[in-house]
Formats: sequence, C-alpha cells, structure tokens
Amino acid sequence: MEVIDAHRARIEQLRESFSLAAGRLTARLRDATDSSAETAQPGAWSAAQIGWHVAAVTTRFAGVISGEVPAAQAMPAEFTERAWTEILASIPARIAAPPATEPPPDVRRGEAVAALEASAARMTRALEALTAERGSRMGITHPLVGTITVYQVGDWATAHIRRHNDQARRALGQVIRTPGGGPSGAA
Repeated sequence: MEVIDAHRARIEQLRESFSLAAGRLTARLRDATDSSAETAQPGAWSAAQIGWHVAAVTTRFAGVISGEVPAAQAMPAEFTERAWTEILASIPARIAAPPATEPPPDVRRGEAVAALEASAARMTRALEALTAERGSRMGITHPLVGTITVYQVGDWATAHIRRHNDQARRALGQVIRTPGGGPSGAA
C-alpha cells in the first residue's frame, strides 16, 4: 500500500506542477496579440514559435511516459534516482533544439495555443495512465540529463515549459518578476 500511496502522490505532484506551468504559458500566448506573439527579434524565436516548440517537445515527453514513443528501457536493479534539482542545475543555459522540434518561421499565435492545449491534454492522459512500476523502474538516458526515470521525464517536461515561459515573456517584452517580487527586466 505504501508504494501505491507514494505513486499517487508523485503523479499528483507531477500533474499539478505540469498543469500550472502549461497553463501559464498557454494563457500568456492566449492573452497576447497576434502581432506581438508572431514577431521575433533577430536570432530569436517569436512567442508563437516558442509555444509551438514546447508543444512538440511536450508531445514527445508524453509519448515517452505513455510508452507510445518506445524510448524507455528497464533500469538496472541498483539504479538510484538522482534529485531533480541536481539534474536541473546541470542543464546548460542555452541548448539547440533538435531539428524535429524547431518551429516553422510562420507559426501563428492561435496555432501555437491549440498545439499547447493538445499537448497538455496528452501529457495529462499519459501521467494518469502511468503505473508505479513504469514510473520508477523504466527510464531513459539523454545527454542533457543523464539517466532518469519515466517519472522524471514528467519533471523534465515541466522544467522545459518553465524555461520557455521565461523566454516567451522576453519575446513579448514582458517584465520578469524575481522571487522577491521586484522586476528583473526583460533581458
């Protein structure tokens, strides 16, 4: 019973943090004007392109969690999950997106919002169907994060959205608030 309770708690935490992060980015794009969301600064993505990219990556993460994308493998019996904060701290500030998740140059705001909503629904379904065995005993190895469990793929999906939500704020020229509440600027 203890394993089931721990699993339920983990799924609830993953769903809540993912839903909050996805909802914030989707709302940001929904509330933006077409012009502001679809205009990119030189060498950067527009907010709509960011949303499209996040949706593409979230869809992939959801597929890994559900098993639709056959990337997860059984973890060795001696595998011990590292703290997500440790993994997150090791991810470089700038990363090139894989070609399959690079957005087209002409992504429309409404298209990005629809893609974000669809990918979030997929992620929610994947998390709801995730078993304790698959979540803790299956995993992937990736150059950015090392070896992680399927549960941690959910953590990565949330971290990915949070990272790009900050990027979307900058693309829209919005001020980013620091944890203390003051503005940090739109660098």
